[in-house]
Amino acid sequence: MPGVLLFRLVFGLLLVAGLFSFAMYVATGDARWRRRGLVIIKWTVIAGLGVVAVIALERLTPLL
Repeated sequence: MPGVLLFRLVFGLLLVAGLFSFAMYVATGDARWRRRGLVIIKWTVIAGLGVVAVIALERLTPLL
């Protein structure tokens, strides 16, 4: 399960990066930081859904 540990690390770092971008937006008021935060969070959620789908398929294969 080292892949799961790696995914958790990357997922956590992406979430922290998104939160940092939103914090910079609040601090500076610059809309570029808000856009960056939204893009990071969007792709983090998409990647998370992809990983969940792969895990679900792995668990379903013995049933087929």
